[in-house]
Amino acid sequence: MKKIDPTDYRVSPGKKVKLGKWPTLAKPIYKTPEHYEELRHQQITDLRDQQSKLYAEDRQSLLLIFQAMDAAGKDGAIKHVMSGVNPQGCQVFSFKHPSAEELDHDFLWRSTQCLPERGRIGIFNRSYYEEVLIVRVHPEILASQRLPEDSQSGAHLWKHRYRSINDLEKHLDANGTRIVKFFLHLSKEEQRKRFLARIDDPEKNWKFSRADLAERKLWDKYQEAYEDCLSATSTKHGHWHIVPADDKPNARLIIAQVILEALVSMKLKYPSTSDARRKELLAIRKLLAK
Repeated sequence: MKKIDPTDYRVSPGKKVKLGKWPTLAKPIYKTPEHYEELRHQQITDLRDQQSKLYAEDRQSLLLIFQAMDAAGKDGAIKHVMSGVNPQGCQVFSFKHPSAEELDHDFLWRSTQCLPERGRIGIFNRSYYEEVLIVRVHPEILASQRLPEDSQSGAHLWKHRYRSINDLEKHLDANGTRIVKFFLHLSKEEQRKRFLARIDDPEKNWKFSRADLAERKLWDKYQEAYEDCLSATSTKHGHWHIVPADDKPNARLIIAQVILEALVSMKLKYPSTSDARRKELLAIRKLLAK
């Protein structure tokens, strides 16, 4: 078994990412399905404890960003990893095709409306990073944003967007929002198997559409877009973690551990009680004890 070390999956700032050199399948962290559940249960317990402190302290927040190719397991990872977290302190947002109102604003506008408040965990299932991924692969989406003509020029545009994203994340970090980013790294062959499983299982048919197959044909273009994005936007204010995703349980354990260690590093604690407040509470207790 392999011990989980978040640094094994972290993209160092300034590092040029070549996804072909990052594994999509890692050495198993669990021995059996029962062992997986045991490890998962302990992680959930620890996450619940840290989230309780985050909520009570009400000074910091945590933003988790999930990006991946189709069928990489983002939804399942979010469901399983966060299953024990108090829903009052957690918010999940998925960003689909932008509305007319959203298209009338800058590319970061719609996601900044959904940033987590202090004391809470925010989860972006896809995020503003779509603006340098799917928008880059599909120029027609960029055209619909009606940008000034002089700001739509190729690589120049993406560099500006990377800088805008990095500036935003630096600003958020300085104001108490820790950012942890995950790219679930799936192999093309494993995606094929999962697509077939969705077709073969009637209960999973809803998960598959012809559009998924069309996107699969653009695999190489997406890999290039992800490599540039991960290279340009993994900073000390928001590291990317490339998680091997061919083994779903393994990926979930890795993700949970990265989140847990991020929360621990925030040095969360319950608010302390002043002497005056303690005296007040003891006086109230006397009244209740009568």
